[in-house]
Amino acid sequence: MLRTIVVAGTILLCIGAVMAQQEIAVQQDNLMRGQAKSLYDVMLKMVKGDIPYNQAAVDNAIKQLEESVPKIATVFATNPKQDVVNATYGSSQKIWQNKADFDSKIPPVVKAIADVKGKIKDKAGLRVAYNSINDRCNDCHETYRVKLK
Repeated sequence: MLRTIVVAGTILLCIGAVMAQQEIAVQQDNLMRGQAKSLYDVMLKMVKGDIPYNQAAVDNAIKQLEESVPKIATVFATNPKQDVVNATYGSSQKIWQNKADFDSKIPPVVKAIADVKGKIKDKAGLRVAYNSINDRCNDCHETYRVKLK
């Protein structure tokens, strides 16, 4: 009887640990998806002409990026050691092998956002802003993001 209780308790602890790891991975994925929505679904689509230029949407996208990018270091403080189920992209284990370098990629993105904030007035300005921000994002993605599918 005691063995059954110990085994059941161990199984519950393992399940809890796996669920906690998945929760961390989901938080990381949600943060990146929110940023991708602002950068790609709003800004890039406007730059490409897929959707009409909308100043309010641009301002909102910049505001969202300005608020969320500084959270990257905190949200990626813990290595979940797994990816979100059915995710297209995941986090490379290199993040936690070289956390200082990973964290050093964040301030240039914050600066790129600050440099363009309030200066975007038309599609041409949006193109410059998008390229500036996206280039800084890609500095990190090239090393620390992996394509899963």
